[in-house]
Amino acid sequence: MKDTTKSSTYSPEEILMHAVKKRKAASGDLRKAVEVLQNQEEVDHLRDEEEKETPLDDENDDDDDEEEDKKYCRRGFGHGYHLVKGQMGHGMEDYIVADTKTVEGHKLGLYAIFDGHSGRNVADYLQNHLFYNILSQKAIKRAYKLTDDYILSSVVGSRGGSTAVTAIVVDGKKLVVANVGDSRAILCRESDVVKQLTVDHEPEKERELVERKGGFVSTKPGNVPRVDGQLAMTRAFGDGRLKEHISVRPDIEIVEIHGDTKFLILASDGLWKVMSNEEAWDEIKEVRNAEKAAKALVDEALARGSKDDISCVVVCFN
Repeated sequence: MKDTTKSSTYSPEEILMHAVKKRKAASGDLRKAVEVLQNQEEVDHLRDEEEKETPLDDENDDDDDEEEDKKYCRRGFGHGYHLVKGQMGHGMEDYIVADTKTVEGHKLGLYAIFDGHSGRNVADYLQNHLFYNILSQKAIKRAYKLTDDYILSSVVGSRGGSTAVTAIVVDGKKLVVANVGDSRAILCRESDVVKQLTVDHEPEKERELVERKGGFVSTKPGNVPRVDGQLAMTRAFGDGRLKEHISVRPDIEIVEIHGDTKFLILASDGLWKVMSNEEAWDEIKEVRNAEKAAKALVDEALARGSKDDISCVVVCFN
């Protein structure tokens, strides 16, 4: 199974290098370069906070950056992943991205989980194109929407879709996470603080959204709530037959990586159905290798009776 983004006429490295040069010329600060990955309204609050803490024009800016690096910067990070096909009577529908790139001395991590449903075509397409679109569009929400528009017109018809959780790590210092659906990302710190970075887009939680769009949420005996009696999530790529009643607008979380941050975990719901965030952290807190950690989580989910496809990416901050 492929685990990197697909090349194109302009590579993600070329696009991001251009973006970094553009931002660095304007501000001289990598923290501003990451803003090209999000819509302006998504980062205004973050930029304001950063300017208050470390004014860009302050003559003591270098000293301030050094102090901030001591608190946040974890430049060393690596990743591992593990996937298993479930026992649901269909082919493997989980796809991942787990890749690192160095651009002008800055190390970037690109990580994602795509959990397909009613076929693998949408998840496969996302694996090869979504990060490229995010970097070229320089806006996550816009990239998600444009990617979905293409999927609906050229990849699948009325049936077939996928979740998505994407994470971009910059120098082990800043993390930008976005998601639609029920694939999840959590951040674990050595102080036993576990922070969920994504939103599980479940029908019962977003009933108002569905009904406002003209749809309904129903639950059959022994089953989970579903949009229009069909889809067990309110946000997803594809699913053309339900698109009027669901959304592809992602929730986005931007966080600093603290000095005691140890793991970033991304996984499909095959893991989260049988394991809480805290249980996932407890399972691997003593593990030092990202690939071993990912395998340990998948093995534990299987031991707990998960029958679905399971995919897990673990990023370890050294």
